[in-house]
Amino acid sequence: MGIVIQLNGAEREVAPESSLEDLVRDAGLAPEQVAVEVNQELVPRGERATRRLQAGDAVELVTLVGGG
Repeated sequence: MGIVIQLNGAEREVAPESSLEDLVRDAGLAPEQVAVEVNQELVPRGERATRRLQAGDAVELVTLVGGG
């Protein structure tokens, strides 16, 4: 049984003990091209592997989109 978080405003169930790095990978995003915010706090890239998700966390994954 997983825990429920908010990912970009939508409920998502993740495995217990999931890290932010796991979440970014599962979302299919390139870690170097995404900014991660948890509960309105920016999480540095170097902390994503050790930062564990908690039930109820509000996570925002933000990428830049190029174009013109």
